[in-house]
Amino acid sequence: VPNLINMDGIEWKRAKWGLAARSWFRLNEWAGCRLADHLIADHPEIAAHLAPQGVQQRTTTIPYGADAVARRDEPGVHEALERLGLASGRYATVIARPEPENSILEIVRAWSAQPRGRLLAVLGRYDERDLYHRAVQSAAGPEVRFLGPIFDRPLVQQLRAHAWLYLHGHRVGGTNPSLVEALAAGNAVVAHDNAFNRWVAGDGARCFADAESLDALLQRLQEAPDEVDTMSAASRARHAAAFTQVSVVEGYVGLLEAWVRGTRAGASK
Repeated sequence: VPNLINMDGIEWKRAKWGLAARSWFRLNEWAGCRLADHLIADHPEIAAHLAPQGVQQRTTTIPYGADAVARRDEPGVHEALERLGLASGRYATVIARPEPENSILEIVRAWSAQPRGRLLAVLGRYDERDLYHRAVQSAAGPEVRFLGPIFDRPLVQQLRAHAWLYLHGHRVGGTNPSLVEALAAGNAVVAHDNAFNRWVAGDGARCFADAESLDALLQRLQEAPDEVDTMSAASRARHAAAFTQVSVVEGYVGLLEAWVRGTRAGASK
């Protein structure tokens, strides 16, 4: 039976795993490259990472997608934001697992380096027993709000849509769904500077390398509202061009239909 495997990200490079787990994930990657009839990469850099294993001609790149989100301005939305201590356009969001490779500590330090006149809304579950989580919370200044995990999808969508900026610190992985959802909500994106984020967010995003460069970038954007508006428009354009759910489904349907027909569509895309 022909099988097609989505290889996902590069899990064995994540700092949170010990040697045994990283070895197991790398073994799985090695096996997948040899057992699959065709591979699916969610990002061109994932395809490039897999290429040395001789799979270029049987790898197709299909990213993740998201539905476009329109900002709603009815009273109920603003009341929901107020219950979280937020006001439309007066906060930035961070929506990520609190792990070292997601640069949460650097983001919180940068935001807390000086007064912003806005809040940083950090979503995610933070556990006092976790050393990294404690470090992040200890670094937070008075303009940082830890909102905990929020599983109400419409609320999260509106949290994005009403945000001044979306800060994305991921350093490892392919097409990150949270970043795609930020583009779909028209967020002005400030992302960690790496090949994964640069391709997803496109030219409209602004990038940082560390807490110091992020501090300087935030200060500049505070004084450049027109630039933030331009970044927001660029995010919507990038989403429409590459990450709609329709385009993602069409990519999978086309690939699967080719295999059903027996054509063995092996040319990489």
